[in-house]
Amino acid sequence: MSDICPDLLNAFNCPDTKKKAELTRALFKGVNDGQYNCVLPCFFPDRPGRPNKPELLAPKHVPRRRISTGRTGRVALLHAIAHIELNAIDLALDMAGRYAAYGLPFDFVRDWLFVANDEAKHFMLLSDRLESLDSFYGALPAHDGLWEAALATREDLAGRLAIAPLVLEARGLDVTPQLIDKVKSVGDEASAELLQIIMEDEVSHVATGKRWFDFVCGCERRDPISSWQGLVRQYFKGDLKPPFNIEARKAARFSAAFYGPLAAGRSSLQPPS
Repeated sequence: MSDICPDLLNAFNCPDTKKKAELTRALFKGVNDGQYNCVLPCFFPDRPGRPNKPELLAPKHVPRRRISTGRTGRVALLHAIAHIELNAIDLALDMAGRYAAYGLPFDFVRDWLFVANDEAKHFMLLSDRLESLDSFYGALPAHDGLWEAALATREDLAGRLAIAPLVLEARGLDVTPQLIDKVKSVGDEASAELLQIIMEDEVSHVATGKRWFDFVCGCERRDPISSWQGLVRQYFKGDLKPPFNIEARKAARFSAAFYGPLAAGRSSLQPPS
């Protein structure tokens, strides 16, 4: 058997962001080429490898991003999304390797490396776009909220599946259409095209999370809807914020029966304008 875990760890621990993306894409190719056929239990550290920059702050201390401020605002927005995509690479790598002891089929690893490959592509597109705007990833501070969610669920596979793809990534489906409109409104079609690519890919990532959440619930004979809602209440602070991108969520097979009862106000289940 060819165990993928050492190479997963190598990519996860890599502090060079572009090298991490390269290693991740090579892992995905290796799986497709039949280079690996199992993942054996191994120790995943609590945090991934990271460069010295950006400085990580509490979310409330990160300056708000305003597109109306011109190039500076667009750079801040793209930098924040690049940071999300870098975290998403590591969340997918972590998903593929951390839960090996649960005895999941290798298709679980394959599916999360497909996600990781997309996230690596997204990060590199955003990194290149930042450089075309005379900036770079690491030039601005960022927040650590995404990895805080990973830490909270590191010993709970169902919890990780409930939060990472089905709360955090699903939120991206809701807010990205407005971001696309905003960057288009200032004439930045190149950035709008990148955001469109990211949103379209993320529908399949949410679908992957939903499929494996249902699988885990089935194995444990748990009701998916009530289990998801309980895990969100346990691990996620606050209500889920509408409006929801119902069309994209439906495309990911993620119905409002899950998230509707947890919506702030419970009065708006409309697609974003």
